[in-house]
Amino acid sequence: MDTTLSITNGSRFQVSEFVLMGFPGIHSWQHWLSLPLALLYFLALGANLLILITIHHESTLHQPMYYLLGILAVVDIGLATTIMPKILAIFWFNAKTISLSECFAQLSAINCFMCMESGIFLCMAVDRYVAICYPLQYSSIVTQTFVIKVTLSMMLRNGLLIIPVPVLAAQRHYCSRNEIDHCLCSNLGVTSLACDDITINRFYHLALAWFVVGSDMGLVFASYMLIIRSVLRLNSAEATSKALSTCSSHLTLILFFYTAVIVVSVTHLAGRQFPIIPVLLNVLHSVIPPALNPMVYALRTQELRVGFQRLIGLGENMPRK
Repeated sequence: MDTTLSITNGSRFQVSEFVLMGFPGIHSWQHWLSLPLALLYFLALGANLLILITIHHESTLHQPMYYLLGILAVVDIGLATTIMPKILAIFWFNAKTISLSECFAQLSAINCFMCMESGIFLCMAVDRYVAICYPLQYSSIVTQTFVIKVTLSMMLRNGLLIIPVPVLAAQRHYCSRNEIDHCLCSNLGVTSLACDDITINRFYHLALAWFVVGSDMGLVFASYMLIIRSVLRLNSAEATSKALSTCSSHLTLILFFYTAVIVVSVTHLAGRQFPIIPVLLNVLHSVIPPALNPMVYALRTQELRVGFQRLIGLGENMPRK
């Protein structure tokens, strides 16, 4: 093991960089996974950039619901870009080393974007709840100011809660091992290499997951339960079908996002027997939602589809509403 060490003031060895080994157990052929991962990454970049350009280009899309879609697109691009370039560099150029500061920065960014995505899902659930349950008050409640306030609130919440994660990780002493059996700097993957006690790191990681993701998930599903209850009371079969169709597409991605979070957390417990499972799920959870979100949220929205067609010149004769 090519371990890079430095001597601290206390005459103790301190690791100066980590080595990301990739997927455990399949190091010899893991580079073959780079093609599907690269395709997913470029799909996520292209689809989300297309959404942002379309929303900016089409004045009819300058509405709170589409602003939230745009913010989700930015978060998805940030999440995928935080991890995928480094993973592809590992597979294609064997660039496995990463400095401690870069690792802690990636660790912070991953947690921040994950929590931000969860927060945006909550904002979108509230938006749909007000639109369906209180349609007459929607335009006065969900405004551009509302979107700005909830976005800044989510950024402030996530920033304050995420800061301790890299700070606590940086306070640990890494004195011997520096090889991480992962493609990215995960919280538990990094701190498991520490030579001192990591109880506080594990406790804060668990508390953060339950407080942020757990509370968001509870509020999201509570909102959709109220939406479904309200939709089932509609007298119009067409309106009921349209509302349920919108909710079902949203719920599909929300279920995938939160189920994956829970599964990734649980599989860490079985990581010693099947170490590749939590690593693979962690990577896929960071790249599949950014690739799927634009398709489910945007392509099922007629206004965005029309905007796409105008943008690429296929719908020049379509009237602007």
